[in-house]
Amino acid sequence: MKNVLYVPLDDRPVNLDDVIVQGRSAGINVITPSVSDLRNRLDSQKTASGTTLLATSSPAYGNTANIRQFILDNAASVDGFIISTDMLAYGGLIGSRRLRTSAGGAYPDYDATITNLLDVIRLVKQSYPKKPVYVMDTILRLATTIYAEGLTFEAYTESRSFMLQPRKSFSQFADILTGYHLSPTGSYGSTAHFNKDQYYNTRQHKFKSNRYILEKLVQAGYIDFLAVGVDDANTQGVQINEINFLEGRINTCLGGTNGQNPDRAIILPDADGLGQALVARMANQLYRCGIKPRYAVQYFGPHGSTITSPYEYMDVHQNILRHVDIVGGKSVSTSPTLEIIAITAANQVTAAVSRIAANSTQHVPTVVIDFVGGGAANATVTEALLSSEHTGSILGYSGWNTPGNKIGIALGMGQARYTYLVTEKDAEALSSAVNAHGTLLFKRFLKDYYYKTLAIGEIREYSRANSLYTNIATIADQNMILFNSPADYLHLQDVLRERMQTHTASLSGKSTFLNGGSGTAYNVRQICGTTWSFSEYVSAELLHDDPDFIWGRAFEITLSPNVTLE
Repeated sequence: MKNVLYVPLDDRPVNLDDVIVQGRSAGINVITPSVSDLRNRLDSQKTASGTTLLATSSPAYGNTANIRQFILDNAASVDGFIISTDMLAYGGLIGSRRLRTSAGGAYPDYDATITNLLDVIRLVKQSYPKKPVYVMDTILRLATTIYAEGLTFEAYTESRSFMLQPRKSFSQFADILTGYHLSPTGSYGSTAHFNKDQYYNTRQHKFKSNRYILEKLVQAGYIDFLAVGVDDANTQGVQINEINFLEGRINTCLGGTNGQNPDRAIILPDADGLGQALVARMANQLYRCGIKPRYAVQYFGPHGSTITSPYEYMDVHQNILRHVDIVGGKSVSTSPTLEIIAITAANQVTAAVSRIAANSTQHVPTVVIDFVGGGAANATVTEALLSSEHTGSILGYSGWNTPGNKIGIALGMGQARYTYLVTEKDAEALSSAVNAHGTLLFKRFLKDYYYKTLAIGEIREYSRANSLYTNIATIADQNMILFNSPADYLHLQDVLRERMQTHTASLSGKSTFLNGGSGTAYNVRQICGTTWSFSEYVSAELLHDDPDFIWGRAFEITLSPNVTLE
């Protein structure tokens, strides 16, 4: 088993728990900083007057100094590094969005504290030049964070709308930094719910970090591969000049084409899928010396080139191609090593399920992505997928959140798993890995559909109906620890746990994971050339007290089922 040091974007399950299980499915021991050093939380304090909420405060961010030391302490004992610069330099994704009273100094000496943290990457590569160093960075999103350091839902909606408006086009770094407030014909006015000048300071500071990472670390050879995610984006707005600038630097400094270099740096819409995508690339490098598997995409519904999410600046097909680059693959039109089944219309799911079955029979490794649902899996698509025993043998799947998130999660899961299937021979290691993969696949359906599509509605409805404060009742589920009473919060936890027990039983009885019934479902255990071996799903369990609202909001839950195969 390989050891990989991993500094996640934050401590949400998609960036931490799921990546650890994904690593196990691919023979990788993912070594992470202390949970206390990764802790990210929304505001934990409030002030109120009667039934009116006045303000919130006191979020939690990661401990950057401890994380830097963690990297140094473990560098000698690991085989590779995957590092989030948002966590390393800012204490996590929400930490990188904190409104600032200063934008720092002139680039590249803009903030000695931040650059000292980032330069630990330089130290690691100088000491261990043959160990792969992969880094994920993000371009600041459009909106502020809801209920972090007192920023309200009104601030979120106003900031996203305000920053979504077209900006004057600039190509020079200094002009971009000073031109955030300029429209194509003039300038934008004032804001009511957030301090736009402090927001622009934050943008300037983060953009300086983006450039520093690309030029001082990637171009200088201290980072082997950089994935830049554009979080919460659009085809217009305050991010576009930044995106164009970084794409230009990838071309000029790294020999890229059209702003991308599959061997050095990729920029695309995603954030929460990057950890899993980079683990997949790492697995491919450590176990297969970077040999690029071939990927082809089959659409069931409209072609991805015709679909662009309002939260992304790149169409779905481009996004898939760029994620293939990140995981270490190569896009082809014929004779693929792996096939991506992209479901973009619910009325095409029957054909998609038939394709999955045919691929299973013909031994074509398959990744499935549900693009029909918005932020959660689509009911029609999911029920059809779960009606087939062949779905239990797919290598990757996601129906969660933005298209970029879905792609990163599904391809990361599939590529990592494929790498191990074709290289590992030890029976005990194969057993451990197939259990991990079966568990992660089961969790994806349990969370993406049974929670995000079915159970979450009841949670939100109760939280909002029992809000302590009338002025935020319609969004009380954004911070239930603060906005619901302790008794109601305990009730919400109980509801969550009871529903997920019921849904675990329902999911384990579907054809995809059928155990204890008359049918049989299998997961791929090993691939030796054209010969595949399989393991049978035996059991699935979820500890009753396991599910919880990790950030105190309905949107996020911990969920750790355990699936056994033999």
